[in-house]
Amino acid sequence: MKDLKGKVIVITGASSGIGFACCKVFAQAGLKIVMAARNPEKLAAAEEAVKAITPDVLAVPTDVSVEADCKNLIEQAVGRFGGIDIMLNNAGISMRALFRDLDLSVIRRLMDTNFWGTVQCTKYAFPYILERHGSIIGISSVAGFIGLPGRTGYSASKFAMHGFLETVRVENLKNNLHVMIVTPGFTASNIRVTALGPQGQAQGESPRDEGKMMTAEAVAKRILKGVCRRRRRIVLTFEGKAVCFLKGLCPALLDKMQYAYMRREPNSPFK
Repeated sequence: MKDLKGKVIVITGASSGIGFACCKVFAQAGLKIVMAARNPEKLAAAEEAVKAITPDVLAVPTDVSVEADCKNLIEQAVGRFGGIDIMLNNAGISMRALFRDLDLSVIRRLMDTNFWGTVQCTKYAFPYILERHGSIIGISSVAGFIGLPGRTGYSASKFAMHGFLETVRVENLKNNLHVMIVTPGFTASNIRVTALGPQGQAQGESPRDEGKMMTAEAVAKRILKGVCRRRRRIVLTFEGKAVCFLKGLCPALLDKMQYAYMRREPNSPFK
């Protein structure tokens, strides 16, 4: 933890959920925090909460699906703190609908935020992180390892994120660059509330009991430890670890289990 003190971290999706929890946890560890999120009002409120921990905070309203916003975010971060050590790509949206019912614009929106948002922020932060032998982090999901029923766009975007980050890691094996993919599993956050329906409308409520899930704060603490130890991958929760294990052992059985699991959700799109 001492090695991270004074370093600069950029966190997208910072106004709520895992992103906001990471802002607080990394601030408590002594890092300088750059917060990015689409909603200026929510971002400002989150910034005030983090300022109670450290004065070294910068909030930059950012839509990561817009390349110019990503470039501005990095320029603002470097202008304020002189460089970047860690790029934490957390911003993301989900969806819930069968592919046959899905408007293609929904998949494009997910790819623009989940995949292109990661690519764009990483691209502009990359030279600064490489200079400092820092870390690039992607917050993913079990949907990045398996095709999750009813989440075609979400799984596609996370698979793409994995491929991108793993390739960046291999390209920079001799540059002392740390790349970590984090798979939280089901975590209490608003991602299911804001998940898009078949025509792009927000779902409006979570189909799951959020109170029984891992907390965002617990995920953030594991991410901090992962950065300190320069881990390649973190898979949280028993469910997530079981999915990764079963995919290699018996993929056909895993398909059936996932289908049955998702079908039991309240108001499931599966009939």
